[in-house]
Parts: sequence; structure tokens; C-alpha cells
Amino acid sequence: MSLRGTGSRPTSRRPFTAQSRPFTGQSRPSTARPQTSVSTRHEGSFMIALLEGRGVGREVGLAALDKDTGRVSLVQLSDCQTYVKTLHQMHLHQPNLILIPDTFLSASDAARAMVGGSSRGTIDPSLLVEFIREEFPDIQLEPIPRKYFNDTAGLEFIQQLCVEDEERAGTILAVSDKYYALSACSALFKHTEVRQNTRFSTGSLRIRYSPVDGTMMIDPETAKNLELVGNMSHRKSYHSIFGILNHTYTAMGARLLRVNILAPITVQSSIDARLDVVEEFVQDEDLFNDVRSALKTLNNMDFDKLIAMLAASETRSTNSAQAASTRVSQMLNLRNVVRNLPMLQKALARTKSQLLRIIYEMLSDERLDTIDSLIRASLNEDTAPTKHGIAAVNSRVYAVKANYNRLLDVARETYKENVGDIYSLCNTLSGAHELPITLVYQGTGFIFSLRKTDLEGELPKGFINVTLKKGKWQFSSMELKKMNARMQDALDETLILSDKIIQDLVAEILVNVGVLYKASEAVALVDMLWAFSHSAIMRSYVRPEFTGTLAVKSGRHPILETIQSTGTLVPNDIYCDSASLFQIIQGPKQVMSGKSTYLRQVGLLSVMAMIGSFVPAEYASFRIHDALLTRLSNDDDLEKGLSTFASEMATSAMILGLATERSLILVDELGRGTSPRDGVGISHAIAEGLLEHKCFVFFATHFAELSVTLSRQPSVVNLHLAVQRTRQSESNFGMIFQYKIIDGAPEDDDDYGLQLARLADLPSDVLTEANRVSNRLAELQTRHQEQSDSTKIAMRRRALLRLRTNLTQAFEHSALPDEELLTYIGRFQADITKVFLYATDTDAV
Repeated sequence: MSLRGTGSRPTSRRPFTAQSRPFTGQSRPSTARPQTSVSTRHEGSFMIALLEGRGVGREVGLAALDKDTGRVSLVQLSDCQTYVKTLHQMHLHQPNLILIPDTFLSASDAARAMVGGSSRGTIDPSLLVEFIREEFPDIQLEPIPRKYFNDTAGLEFIQQLCVEDEERAGTILAVSDKYYALSACSALFKHTEVRQNTRFSTGSLRIRYSPVDGTMMIDPETAKNLELVGNMSHRKSYHSIFGILNHTYTAMGARLLRVNILAPITVQSSIDARLDVVEEFVQDEDLFNDVRSALKTLNNMDFDKLIAMLAASETRSTNSAQAASTRVSQMLNLRNVVRNLPMLQKALARTKSQLLRIIYEMLSDERLDTIDSLIRASLNEDTAPTKHGIAAVNSRVYAVKANYNRLLDVARETYKENVGDIYSLCNTLSGAHELPITLVYQGTGFIFSLRKTDLEGELPKGFINVTLKKGKWQFSSMELKKMNARMQDALDETLILSDKIIQDLVAEILVNVGVLYKASEAVALVDMLWAFSHSAIMRSYVRPEFTGTLAVKSGRHPILETIQSTGTLVPNDIYCDSASLFQIIQGPKQVMSGKSTYLRQVGLLSVMAMIGSFVPAEYASFRIHDALLTRLSNDDDLEKGLSTFASEMATSAMILGLATERSLILVDELGRGTSPRDGVGISHAIAEGLLEHKCFVFFATHFAELSVTLSRQPSVVNLHLAVQRTRQSESNFGMIFQYKIIDGAPEDDDDYGLQLARLADLPSDVLTEANRVSNRLAELQTRHQEQSDSTKIAMRRRALLRLRTNLTQAFEHSALPDEELLTYIGRFQADITKVFLYATDTDAV
């Protein structure tokens, strides 16, 4: 993941970057996390085509195809010089192959890229390619002819392949003037046809244009440091936001959750609609349990992947028995999904929230009944798809109803007779040798099996291929091999004949494939929101509000509270509004006092609220942010040869370039990588740059000087982490870190170092002199600050800004009766009067 500066284009071959490797209440019955492979698997599955404009605006078009699910995303955006927005979109779509125009590379470089090499050619490639290589070092970057990038051809592909649903017209209209997105789409499908020999049926893909305006931008480095979708220490750990919220039953729900965490929505009406659903699940136990039971019937099913497999048709021959067997199994799975959807629909029938009513209508589409009728007319009801053994084979053999095709009935009868002959042979041999011989099916046929304890001595003569496996003898005979061959011929013929019927059925179903994609979206959304309610019930989360003010009472770190034992995690309050939008957080810099944890808690709670989840707190109010930008890591980037300071400056440049009034900025210990004097100066300058943007900033620092140099800014607030000192004797000193945020700058922050120095057994006269000098300097600084005219002016300005903010909030959000509102406003008058009396004298004009 990369966090890069926004300065002019570097002249060196490797840009100045800072990056690391991609990140890869109420009692209820226990509802443990469903541990399924589909809900925990997140390897890259998208093929992405990219095209960048040659102008100054750095317009980038992106087309991403997930062949597993049949979903296509089109994006066009104007990026900065570090391409952080493009890389963010690529992380959302987890690529396993990246397509770029061959003109982006030199000739020698293109040849190396074809085999996954990373050597540089003699000519500088595109700067975007450099960033992609550094961001995704393990993903193949494949150059393709520039002529494949054709906007007219891209629009034709979309018109041909996009499903016929109510969103089709809007999609075509949205992309009609997006030259770069259309060109990338053209290259994507041309490569699929020419290089991968794959074509898709007409109207079989869910193609959507994804505007970037409706989601919060979270750069990849922030996602890694906040542990949004993966744990930094242990890759397989569930200690991440995705891990603690992922109680989904379906792969679609898990994918939707991951995308939402990395790009939370910014439309308040949509967030409130999700919160209404979660609240209804939490308050209505019957609805909660009914939806859970319905989702359990869809466990281990990937609806999107199933639809895509049926819709995709390979141009190479697929008349083999193996391909036929796969298609029959897929149709049986589709039958089970369609058959179980009414259970979820019924569970939502009495719901009250608007979003669930919409989902109920989506699942009530008559076209689903049409598909169900088509499947019931062709397939047996009692054949359930299984994965292993002869039962799995039989489910495919008898999938199609009897009397549907006479040749198929004959082939099945032959298969049945051959299987019967094999069982008769087994019974005959068991009786002849007086041994409990059994049959085991192993994919290509039957073998004999006998427990080792049931055999004394050696096997009778006539048996071949004898092996001992897990305490059982496994063997065969020439007669069994001949019978297996006859059975396999009958099986292949049965599957191929069944496949012809299945293909005709698929063609009829694909006419209404749009409703299947819509149903999949509905299931995914319900699954994700149910998972939110499950987490809220388990951990006593509360519903957040969106008032424009960040106010959290007794907020808890959502990941740490799943690790620490109950009662050991210290909750903290958060308050940030337009009158206190820049918050300096200080604490003992020599030890871990909790500053970084506090910053991460702010970011994590904001993300949780904006995806529609309840949050761990007693009360929570948030502002909707368009970006979450952070500088949280203070490590050297050894892989890229960047020092801590170089990484800090690159990240700071990126933040200053992307920050807007609606952004949330988290900065931890900026300036640690250089000298104290330079660190203070740079930190102050960057802080003033962020103040100009008027965004919400949480700035943890070990520079106490910043609380003085920034004090003239009325919107700056000082906070610190509480520390309790213990002293049993003159030489026995200690500190208890309370991890509690408190208003104001620490009174004697520098004294922590002196006190801790006592533990090193320094001479007493050295400690005494150090303490004297430190106290004298602090006294002079305090006296100067108290007598400063600018300090008094800053106090009045801060009081006026606070008054304006409080009155605005009271006007827009107060629900108090008139008398109580007047009393509330009267307190404002009393408070500002005290401030003006204190900050006014003959010298302060």
C-alpha cells in the first residue's frame, strides 16, 4: 500500500514514495460465526484493465471483471500525481491480472512484463505503471495492444452483455461519455476473447458504472494500519474490523462487507436506512431468528459465482463428460438457491424498515417463480448435490426427470445395471472368501475395501493393486476393472445427454438472469446487515447518529475489546466540531500511554458508523467524511530504502493534497524522524496547512511546543492522556497509565522523563540540577504565555467560535421545550461572560 506525496513528478526512476506491501443488551440464543470457506476467502479474483489520459488532468479509466461472479465495474476518475485514488479502486477489486496498453512500456520492458518480470527498460515507463508495480509486486502486469482500447467497441460490449434489468439504461447513459472507462472495458473483453478464449452469453453480466463521489476515500496504508480488513501481526487472525463484523453466511455478504469497510458510503439517507434495518433486527427477536434460519439454508452458496458459471460459455469444446458433470451440479445448486429464497422472503414479510421492504419486493419478483417453474419442470426434487462418493454421482445421473428424454432413460438404466453388477460381484466375493468386503467409489470407479482387523494372514489370490490406507486394505480385480469401464461409459453417456437438457434450460433461464443478480444483491445486503445486528447484540453496541458533530461517550476500541478481558478496556469520550476541529493529543512520550490507540479508535468508530453498523459506545454522533487519511506508522521502509522521515513527508504531502473540509485526518507522532527543532517546525507548518482546510484533525504529538505555537488558532483544542503518579519513598517512583483522555495540555509532561530517570540510578545531584533547570524554563514559559496579548485575544476568539457552534447546533438539532432551551442558551451567555472578563484588561484591546 502506498501513501505518496503530491509534489511535482520525480526525476529519478523510482519515485519518492512511502509504502509497504499490499494488505493482502438483549439476551439471544448463541449464534456462532459460520466458519465457511466462502465467507473467509478473499484472494484476488478480478482482471483489471487500465487506461490513463495523456493530459495534465491525469484522467484514469478502469474496468474490472470478476469471472467468478460475472460482475463488471467501470470507474473513471481524475487522480493526483501519486494515483492514490486509482490504487484505492484497485484494492477494492483485488486484481489477479492487470492489463495496460503496451505503449505504457518500452519494448524490452513489455517483453519482461509478459513473463511477470520487474526489470526496467531503457526508457521510463508510465509513472502509473511504476506505482502499480510497487503497490502490487506479486500481480502479473500484462501489456496488450493499444488498439484494443476503443471506446466505441467498449460501448458495444456493454450494450451486448449487460443484463436486461431496470439499471441497464442508467448504466449505459452513465458511461456513454466516459471515454477512458469505455476504452478499458473494450480492452478487458477483447483480451478475454482473444487470449483467454472465453465468451459470455448476451445479457449475462452485471455491468455497473461506479461513481467515486458516493464513498469515503480510504488509502491502502490507512486500511492496513487501522486493520480494517486484515490483522497486521497475523494474517489469518480475525482481529480486524472485517473479522469482528463478519458473521455473514454467504460469500456475497462477505464480499459486500469487505468493499463497504474499504469504501464506506457517504449518503446519509442510505446510512440511516441501513441503521433502521439493524435496529429492527436487534429489537425484534423473532425477525432476527427467522432471517438467520433463512440465511443458514444458503450457507456455503456463492450465488454470484453460480450465475456467472452458468452464463459463461467457453468457445472451446465443452462436450466432455467432466464439463457436463460440472454443469449438472451447478444447475442442482441453482435449483436449491431458488428453492430456498422464498424462506428469506417469508421472513421479511412483516418487516417495517423501508430498506427491508425494498428487499422483500426484490425477492418477490415473478421472474424468480418463472425460473423455479422451469427448473421444477426439468429436474427432480429429491436429488441433492453432494461433493463426494457414489451419492454425488447419482445426484447428477438422476438430476433430470424420467421420461424427459428416452435416450437418457436408456443410458441411465444401463448405468444402473452396471452399478448393480458391481455390487453383486462384491457380494459374491464376500461370500466366497467369507470376508466383509465393501465397495468404495474413488472418482473413476469402485475399489474393494477391507478393514485390516478383519483379515488374518494374506488376501486371497486374484486381487490386484493392493494398498494399505488408514487401517484398511484397498484392492481391485480384473473383473471389477472391466465392470468399472462399462459403468464409466454408461455414466459419460448419461451426463452428456443430461447436459444437453441442462444447456437448453440454462438458455431459458438466462432470459431472466437480471433477476438472479438482483436477488443475489438482496441476499448479500440482508446477510451483511444481519451480521451487524449480531455483533451489536453480542457486544452491546449502540446506534450512531449523524449530526455533523463527532461526539462519542464512553467509546471503546472495537478490536481491542474482543481481545482484552471484560472490564480491562478503558472507554474514552470523543468530541470534535467546527469550534474544536484540530485536537492535539499529548501524553508521556517515553512510554505507551494510549495516544495511538485513541487515534485508531476515532477512525474505526467512524468507519463502522458510515457502513451502517452500530458502534461500541454509550452514545455516538458522527459527521460524514469524504476521506479518511492517516499517518500512523513511524517505521523505516527498508524495502523501498526510505527513512522514517522520508515516509512522513511523503505521507504528509499526500494528506495535504487530498484533504478537504469534509475529511477526517489522523496523525501520530509527526516529526519523530528528524531533529526536535526541525520536527517542531515541520509539525507546526503541516498543522497550519491542515487548519486551513478546516477538516477534523486528531494530532498526537510528543512536541509540547505545539500546544503553545498553535494556541492562537481558535479551533485548536489540547488533550492529554491521564497518568497517576505513585511515590512510596524518595527513590521509589512509579506511574499508572490510566489511558483516559482529559482536556488540556499536560501540566508537566517533561517531568515524566525526569521521574523515570530516577529508576536508572543517576546521581542525586544530577537529578536535582536537571529538575531545577526544567522547572525554571517551564515557569518562564508559563509567565510569558499568561502575559501575552495574543493569548488573551485567542481566548476570546475561541469563546466566540464555541458560542457560534453551540447556537447553531441548538438551532438545527435541539428538541428541548422552549423553557429548557432558554435555560440551556442562558448557560452559553454565562460562560462567554466569564471568558471575556478573564481575558480582558487594559493591555488587551
